[in-house]
Amino acid sequence: MRFLLTSFALATTLATAAPAQTLDRIRESGQFNIGFRADAVPLSYINTEEQPAGYSVLICDRIAQSLANELEFDNLNATFVAVDTKDRFDKIASGEIDILCGAATITLERRAQVDFSIPTYVDGTALLLPKEGGENLSDLAGKKVGMRGATTTEIAVHNSFEQAGIEAEMVPFLSHQAGFKAMADGEIDAYFADQSIMLVSFAGGKMQDGFKMSDQILTIEKHGLALTRGDAEFRLFVDRVISGLYEDGSMEEFFEATLPGIEPGGALQALHIIAPTLP
Repeated sequence: MRFLLTSFALATTLATAAPAQTLDRIRESGQFNIGFRADAVPLSYINTEEQPAGYSVLICDRIAQSLANELEFDNLNATFVAVDTKDRFDKIASGEIDILCGAATITLERRAQVDFSIPTYVDGTALLLPKEGGENLSDLAGKKVGMRGATTTEIAVHNSFEQAGIEAEMVPFLSHQAGFKAMADGEIDAYFADQSIMLVSFAGGKMQDGFKMSDQILTIEKHGLALTRGDAEFRLFVDRVISGLYEDGSMEEFFEATLPGIEPGGALQALHIIAPTLP
Protein backbone atom coordinates (compact mmCIF):
# COMPACT_ATOMS: atom_id res chain seq x y z
CA MET A 1 0.00 0.00 0.00
CA ARG A 2 1.34 3.43 -0.90
CA PHE A 3 1.13 5.91 2.00
CA LEU A 4 1.73 9.07 0.04
CA LEU A 5 0.90 10.00 -3.52
CA THR A 6 4.24 10.14 -5.31
CA SER A 7 5.50 10.81 -8.78
CA PHE A 8 8.14 8.77 -10.54
CA ALA A 9 10.97 10.10 -12.69
CA LEU A 10 13.31 7.88 -14.67
CA ALA A 11 15.62 10.79 -15.29
CA THR A 12 16.07 14.28 -13.90
CA THR A 13 18.15 17.37 -14.47
CA LEU A 14 18.12 18.88 -11.00
CA ALA A 15 20.65 21.36 -9.67
CA THR A 16 23.98 19.76 -8.76
CA ALA A 17 24.79 21.82 -5.64
CA ALA A 18 24.32 19.73 -2.50
CA PRO A 19 21.99 21.38 0.03
CA ALA A 20 23.51 22.39 3.36
CA GLN A 21 20.42 21.21 5.27
CA THR A 22 17.99 18.83 3.61
CA LEU A 23 15.01 19.63 5.83
CA ASP A 24 15.39 23.37 5.21
CA ARG A 25 15.55 22.88 1.46
CA ILE A 26 12.51 20.60 1.42
CA ARG A 27 10.63 23.04 3.65
CA GLU A 28 11.30 25.84 1.16
CA SER A 29 10.73 23.90 -2.08
CA GLY A 30 8.06 21.36 -1.08
CA GLN A 31 10.06 18.78 -3.09
CA PHE A 32 11.43 15.47 -1.74
CA ASN A 33 13.56 13.44 -4.16
CA ILE A 34 13.86 9.72 -3.43
CA GLY A 35 16.44 7.68 -5.34
CA PHE A 36 15.82 3.98 -5.85
CA ARG A 37 17.33 1.04 -7.71
CA ALA A 38 15.03 -0.37 -10.36
CA ASP A 39 16.44 -3.92 -10.42
CA ALA A 40 16.95 -5.00 -6.81
CA VAL A 41 13.84 -7.16 -6.26
CA PRO A 42 12.45 -7.48 -3.58
CA LEU A 43 14.05 -4.47 -1.89
CA SER A 44 13.73 -1.89 -4.66
CA TYR A 45 12.38 -2.30 -8.18
CA ILE A 46 9.81 -1.25 -10.78
CA ASN A 47 6.68 -3.41 -10.64
CA THR A 48 4.40 -4.54 -13.46
CA GLU A 49 2.47 -1.27 -13.17
CA GLU A 50 5.70 0.65 -13.87
CA GLN A 51 5.79 2.00 -10.31
CA PRO A 52 8.54 1.87 -7.64
CA ALA A 53 8.00 -1.05 -5.26
CA GLY A 54 9.76 -3.15 -2.66
CA TYR A 55 10.77 -3.32 1.00
CA SER A 56 12.96 -0.21 0.95
CA VAL A 57 10.42 1.74 -1.10
CA LEU A 58 7.76 1.05 1.53
CA ILE A 59 10.11 2.44 4.17
CA CYS A 60 10.71 5.59 2.12
CA ASP A 61 6.98 6.00 1.52
CA ARG A 62 6.53 6.12 5.30
CA ILE A 63 9.44 8.55 5.65
CA ALA A 64 7.78 10.79 3.05
CA GLN A 65 4.51 10.70 4.96
CA SER A 66 6.28 11.51 8.23
CA LEU A 67 8.16 14.32 6.51
CA ALA A 68 4.91 15.85 5.24
CA ASN A 69 3.51 15.69 8.77
CA GLU A 70 6.65 17.16 10.30
CA LEU A 71 6.72 20.08 7.87
CA GLU A 72 2.91 20.43 7.93
CA PHE A 73 2.59 19.98 4.15
CA ASP A 74 -0.76 18.90 2.73
CA ASN A 75 0.82 18.08 -0.63
CA LEU A 76 4.52 17.26 -0.36
CA ASN A 77 5.82 16.45 -3.85
CA ALA A 78 7.70 13.18 -3.27
CA THR A 79 9.38 12.02 -6.48
CA PHE A 80 11.01 8.63 -7.02
CA VAL A 81 14.11 8.85 -9.23
CA ALA A 82 15.64 5.68 -10.68
CA VAL A 83 19.40 5.47 -10.14
CA ASP A 84 22.13 3.12 -11.29
CA THR A 85 24.64 1.29 -9.09
CA LYS A 86 27.40 3.42 -10.61
CA ASP A 87 25.89 6.85 -9.89
CA ARG A 88 23.58 6.37 -6.88
CA PHE A 89 25.97 7.75 -4.25
CA ASP A 90 27.15 10.56 -6.53
CA LYS A 91 23.52 11.70 -6.81
CA ILE A 92 23.25 11.85 -3.02
CA ALA A 93 26.52 13.77 -2.71
CA SER A 94 25.50 16.26 -5.42
CA GLY A 95 22.03 16.84 -3.98
CA GLU A 96 20.15 15.42 -6.96
CA ILE A 97 18.37 13.06 -4.58
CA ASP A 98 17.71 13.50 -0.86
CA ILE A 99 17.70 9.84 0.14
CA LEU A 100 18.58 6.52 -1.47
CA CYS A 101 16.10 3.68 -0.95
CA GLY A 102 17.31 0.38 -2.30
CA ALA A 103 19.82 -2.37 -1.63
CA ALA A 104 22.81 -0.40 -0.34
CA THR A 105 25.35 -2.01 1.96
CA ILE A 106 26.83 0.24 4.63
CA THR A 107 30.62 0.39 4.21
CA LEU A 108 33.32 2.72 5.56
CA GLU A 109 34.44 3.51 2.01
CA ARG A 110 30.95 4.66 1.07
CA ARG A 111 30.65 6.64 4.30
CA ALA A 112 33.51 8.81 3.06
CA GLN A 113 31.02 10.09 0.45
CA VAL A 114 27.57 9.75 2.08
CA ASP A 115 25.97 9.07 5.45
CA PHE A 116 23.66 6.15 6.21
CA SER A 117 20.60 5.68 8.36
CA ILE A 118 20.45 3.02 11.03
CA PRO A 119 20.39 -0.44 9.38
CA THR A 120 17.15 -1.40 7.67
CA TYR A 121 18.00 -4.91 6.45
CA VAL A 122 20.63 -7.65 6.71
CA ASP A 123 21.58 -9.56 3.59
CA GLY A 124 24.39 -11.76 2.28
CA THR A 125 26.01 -12.86 -0.97
CA ALA A 126 24.45 -16.13 -2.18
CA LEU A 127 25.33 -18.48 -5.04
CA LEU A 128 23.18 -19.91 -7.84
CA LEU A 129 24.51 -22.87 -9.83
CA PRO A 130 23.36 -25.97 -11.75
CA LYS A 131 21.88 -28.71 -9.58
CA GLU A 132 24.77 -31.04 -10.32
CA GLY A 133 27.38 -28.34 -9.60
CA GLY A 134 29.68 -28.35 -6.58
CA GLU A 135 29.02 -25.62 -3.99
CA ASN A 136 32.63 -24.96 -2.96
CA LEU A 137 34.60 -22.12 -4.52
CA SER A 138 37.19 -24.65 -5.65
CA ASP A 139 34.51 -26.28 -7.82
CA LEU A 140 34.35 -23.03 -9.82
CA ALA A 141 38.05 -22.96 -10.71
CA GLY A 142 38.50 -22.12 -14.40
CA LYS A 143 34.78 -21.46 -14.90
CA LYS A 144 32.72 -18.37 -15.74
CA VAL A 145 31.30 -16.64 -12.68
CA GLY A 146 28.74 -13.84 -12.97
CA MET A 147 27.55 -11.05 -10.68
CA ARG A 148 26.02 -7.56 -10.86
CA GLY A 149 28.77 -5.06 -11.63
CA ALA A 150 29.64 -2.03 -9.48
CA THR A 151 28.29 -3.61 -6.25
CA THR A 152 29.70 -4.93 -2.99
CA THR A 153 28.85 -8.39 -4.33
CA GLU A 154 31.39 -7.94 -7.13
CA ILE A 155 34.04 -6.91 -4.60
CA ALA A 156 33.20 -9.81 -2.27
CA VAL A 157 33.39 -12.38 -5.07
CA HIS A 158 36.75 -11.08 -6.33
CA ASN A 159 38.18 -11.00 -2.80
CA SER A 160 36.91 -14.48 -1.94
CA PHE A 161 38.43 -16.08 -5.03
CA GLU A 162 41.68 -14.18 -4.61
CA GLN A 163 42.04 -15.15 -0.94
CA ALA A 164 41.33 -18.78 -1.81
CA GLY A 165 43.88 -18.70 -4.62
CA ILE A 166 41.25 -19.78 -7.16
CA GLU A 167 41.22 -18.44 -10.71
CA ALA A 168 37.92 -18.03 -12.55
CA GLU A 169 36.61 -15.77 -15.30
CA MET A 170 34.63 -12.94 -13.68
CA VAL A 171 31.68 -11.72 -15.77
CA PRO A 172 29.97 -8.54 -14.46
CA PHE A 173 26.44 -7.79 -15.70
CA LEU A 174 24.58 -4.51 -16.01
CA SER A 175 21.45 -6.01 -14.40
CA HIS A 176 20.43 -9.08 -12.42
CA GLN A 177 17.94 -9.95 -15.15
CA ALA A 178 20.79 -10.24 -17.64
CA GLY A 179 22.77 -12.33 -15.19
CA PHE A 180 19.95 -14.78 -14.52
CA LYS A 181 19.26 -15.08 -18.24
CA ALA A 182 22.91 -15.85 -18.92
CA MET A 183 22.74 -18.51 -16.23
CA ALA A 184 19.60 -20.06 -17.72
CA ASP A 185 21.16 -20.00 -21.20
CA GLY A 186 24.32 -21.73 -20.02
CA GLU A 187 26.58 -18.77 -20.79
CA ILE A 188 28.02 -18.74 -17.25
CA ASP A 189 28.57 -21.51 -14.71
CA ALA A 190 27.50 -19.70 -11.53
CA TYR A 191 25.91 -16.42 -10.45
CA PHE A 192 26.39 -14.48 -7.21
CA ALA A 193 23.83 -12.00 -5.85
CA ASP A 194 22.30 -10.76 -2.60
CA GLN A 195 20.36 -13.57 -0.97
CA SER A 196 17.13 -11.52 -0.94
CA ILE A 197 17.40 -10.85 -4.67
CA MET A 198 18.36 -14.46 -5.33
CA LEU A 199 15.39 -15.87 -3.41
CA VAL A 200 12.80 -13.91 -5.37
CA SER A 201 14.47 -14.15 -8.78
CA PHE A 202 15.20 -17.87 -8.35
CA ALA A 203 11.59 -18.70 -7.50
CA GLY A 204 10.02 -16.18 -9.85
CA GLY A 205 12.25 -17.21 -12.73
CA LYS A 206 11.11 -20.84 -12.45
CA MET A 207 14.72 -22.05 -12.29
CA GLN A 208 14.17 -24.67 -9.57
CA ASP A 209 14.18 -27.62 -11.96
CA GLY A 210 17.71 -27.16 -13.30
CA PHE A 211 19.41 -24.99 -10.69
CA LYS A 212 19.97 -24.66 -6.95
CA MET A 213 20.95 -22.05 -4.39
CA SER A 214 23.86 -22.76 -2.11
CA ASP A 215 23.09 -22.90 1.61
CA GLN A 216 26.26 -20.94 2.32
CA ILE A 217 26.73 -17.18 1.93
CA LEU A 218 29.98 -15.30 1.33
CA THR A 219 29.15 -12.21 3.36
CA ILE A 220 26.79 -10.72 5.93
CA GLU A 221 25.90 -7.17 4.90
CA LYS A 222 23.91 -4.46 6.71
CA HIS A 223 21.81 -2.24 4.46
CA GLY A 224 20.86 1.36 5.19
CA LEU A 225 19.35 4.39 3.45
CA ALA A 226 22.04 6.71 2.07
CA LEU A 227 21.81 10.41 2.99
CA THR A 228 23.77 13.60 2.43
CA ARG A 229 26.99 13.45 4.43
CA GLY A 230 27.14 15.72 7.46
CA ASP A 231 23.41 16.57 7.64
CA ALA A 232 22.82 15.43 11.23
CA GLU A 233 19.33 16.91 11.50
CA PHE A 234 17.92 15.01 8.52
CA ARG A 235 19.70 11.81 9.49
CA LEU A 236 18.22 11.99 13.00
CA PHE A 237 14.76 12.54 11.51
CA VAL A 238 15.11 9.49 9.24
CA ASP A 239 16.48 7.36 12.09
CA ARG A 240 13.53 8.32 14.29
CA VAL A 241 11.06 7.29 11.60
CA ILE A 242 12.81 3.95 11.02
CA SER A 243 13.01 3.30 14.77
CA GLY A 244 9.27 3.90 14.97
CA LEU A 245 8.70 1.42 12.15
CA TYR A 246 10.64 -1.22 14.08
CA GLU A 247 8.73 -0.43 17.26
CA ASP A 248 5.21 -0.57 15.82
CA GLY A 249 5.83 -3.74 13.79
CA SER A 250 5.74 -2.06 10.37
CA MET A 251 9.17 -3.40 9.37
CA GLU A 252 7.94 -6.95 9.90
CA GLU A 253 4.86 -6.17 7.82
CA PHE A 254 7.03 -4.75 5.03
CA PHE A 255 9.14 -7.93 5.03
CA GLU A 256 6.07 -10.19 4.88
CA ALA A 257 4.55 -8.11 2.08
CA THR A 258 7.65 -8.14 -0.12
CA LEU A 259 9.05 -11.60 0.72
CA PRO A 260 5.87 -13.67 1.26
CA GLY A 261 6.50 -17.12 2.65
CA ILE A 262 10.16 -16.37 3.47
CA GLU A 263 11.35 -16.76 7.07
CA PRO A 264 13.67 -13.89 8.13
CA GLY A 265 17.14 -15.04 9.11
CA GLY A 266 18.60 -14.76 12.58
CA ALA A 267 20.61 -11.63 11.76
CA LEU A 268 17.52 -9.79 10.52
CA GLN A 269 15.50 -10.88 13.56
CA ALA A 270 18.28 -9.56 15.79
CA LEU A 271 18.19 -6.25 13.95
CA HIS A 272 14.56 -5.81 14.99
CA ILE A 273 15.51 -6.41 18.62
CA ILE A 274 18.50 -4.03 18.80
CA ALA A 275 16.96 -1.12 16.85
CA PRO A 276 17.18 2.21 18.74
CA THR A 277 14.34 2.77 21.19
CA LEU A 278 11.91 5.70 21.27
CA PRO A 279 11.70 8.39 22.48
